[in-house]
Amino acid sequence: MLTLIVLLPLLGFLLNGVLATQLGAGLLPLGRRGAASAPQGGQVTLGRPGGDLLVGKRFVIVVGCGLPILAFLLVVKSLFDLQAGGYTPIIETAYRWATFGRSSFEIAFYFDRLTAVMALIVTGVGSAIHIYSVGYMAHDKSFGRFFAYLNLFLFFMLLLVLGRSLLVLFVGWEGVGLASYLLIGFWFEDLANARAGKKAFVVNRIGDAGFLLGMFVLYQAFGTLNMDVINKAFADGVGVVVPASLIGILLFIGATGKSAQIPLHVWLPDAMAGPTPVSALIHAATMVTAGVYLVARMSGIYAVAPEASMVIAVVGVATAFFAATIAVVQTDIKKVLAYSTVSQLGLMFLALGVGAYGVAIFHVMTHAFFKACLFLGAGSVIHALGGEQDIRKMGGLARKIPITFVTFTIATAAIAGIPPLAGFFSKDEILWYAFASSRGGSPVLWFVAAVTALMTAFYMFRLLWLTFLGKSRMSHEVEHHVHESPLSMTGVLMLLALLSAVGGFIALPHFLEPQLALPVIPQDLHHFETPLLVLSVVIAFTGLAGAWFFFSGSASRAEAVRKRMGGLHRLLSGKYFIDELYEAAIGRPLVWVSDHVFLRLGDRRLLDGSLNGLAALGQRSAGVLSRVQTGNLHLYAWFVLAGIIGALLWSWHHV
Repeated sequence: MLTLIVLLPLLGFLLNGVLATQLGAGLLPLGRRGAASAPQGGQVTLGRPGGDLLVGKRFVIVVGCGLPILAFLLVVKSLFDLQAGGYTPIIETAYRWATFGRSSFEIAFYFDRLTAVMALIVTGVGSAIHIYSVGYMAHDKSFGRFFAYLNLFLFFMLLLVLGRSLLVLFVGWEGVGLASYLLIGFWFEDLANARAGKKAFVVNRIGDAGFLLGMFVLYQAFGTLNMDVINKAFADGVGVVVPASLIGILLFIGATGKSAQIPLHVWLPDAMAGPTPVSALIHAATMVTAGVYLVARMSGIYAVAPEASMVIAVVGVATAFFAATIAVVQTDIKKVLAYSTVSQLGLMFLALGVGAYGVAIFHVMTHAFFKACLFLGAGSVIHALGGEQDIRKMGGLARKIPITFVTFTIATAAIAGIPPLAGFFSKDEILWYAFASSRGGSPVLWFVAAVTALMTAFYMFRLLWLTFLGKSRMSHEVEHHVHESPLSMTGVLMLLALLSAVGGFIALPHFLEPQLALPVIPQDLHHFETPLLVLSVVIAFTGLAGAWFFFSGSASRAEAVRKRMGGLHRLLSGKYFIDELYEAAIGRPLVWVSDHVFLRLGDRRLLDGSLNGLAALGQRSAGVLSRVQTGNLHLYAWFVLAGIIGALLWSWHHV
């Protein structure tokens, strides 16, 4: 069953990739008269005995959405099987990949509590986003190709989550990078989109180098890459010959790239170039949380690696604060959410760093609900405004697209930490363990995370106000055509808003506790729990009040602050000029070395020069020898006579 869960989205990719895409382009001669025929409406009719098979949007929708939904149902069935078996992990070997000596690599799948949670998120939220895409991409000329790519991404993500060994996980890890590249650059006719996809791909490969090194060291030490075996070895302390912190740091480098942490965070905001459902699926709910999943999955290593855990906590909280400051001033609706995602991922890593692995996965789940709702809500706004993404050109949309407004408001309140919505529970747990965990918690970590939470509430309600409330700043032509999205989109928004509201009542950390134990809280810190809980609520409402104060009405107060603090505003709106720094310190030197050393000196002078020199020498030699070949028989006779005379003289002299 686990193998089938993984293969169902792959089947969707193959069917839509081959049939919908190729037949839609008229490339497969499978019609009744040897060619596909395309009737009106863009659908392709395939002739066959007994009738016609309709291959078009309906086929793409049934395959593209139906197979992920079926995979979700099978995950639910597997969870019941896991429960019936007393939560003993289910191990299923698909086939043996390679064998050499006594070692072998298997394509094996592993299903336990953590896998169940991640697989439900991937297939459940993923299926909802597939359904949403039916309405959002309805008029796109590459409808079939889009769903083929979505299914391909889901296949690799399930391979990543269900893989038993780090090697299988790494195949899925690289696969989601490929699918992300294809989906970010989906509208590749626009050069900016193609560059954004390339940037995401390259930056992730930098992090993957650390991941690979970690795998090499682990295999050298243990002779296996099965994660359950490695975790047990570190937990028991038997046969461990490598420092846990070294392995932890190397694997975290890979997680840094995939989950957009400092300094490899620069790819994710640019990844908003893809269609909005891509942003919701890959960059909010699934792929970017793969780094969090990796650290939680390898918790056996990090439990005995306090140095690596502290690095994770510090990088996480620094990323959370850093990205939140940038989100405060962004004006692109998707860029606000992108930097918010980077910030929330930082909070997840903070929880991992202080040993609260189950709490980090809890925030992965709640974040998947409300951030997917926010991204898809942003897509509904963009859809209603004909492609407009600048929140300075919006306002007054609450009455025109009420379903989008209500669902967006619920998700905004959830991420801000307003009780009793989902984000309140998971974020409060992170703040509590950042303060009180015996495995690295400190007031400093709590304070930075609390300030980040305050900024999160502020910039999210700022986004809500500028987009939906206040006076309209839209042009008359745009405002005239504003309309609510179709049911395929609004229905998904309502489902995700409901999950954003009630998802916090799922006691996920306690469900995972037998596998991911929560850190011990020192006895003398328990009396801080209630005051910090109250303070967490105060922080959320303070952010809301601040957004109302600055952006209600004409937002004149915010404009006055922006003018007074112009330098800081330029720094934040310029994203601290990190991209420009990388370009100056890394990009341009590499281009110079590539051009002057490798191209001009190495390629043109050394390689081309030597080869062209040999060719020129051969050409000149041939030119000299060609003068002998004149075609004159008298000259040839003289050559023969001269040769005979020369041979006779040589023989006479030597013999």
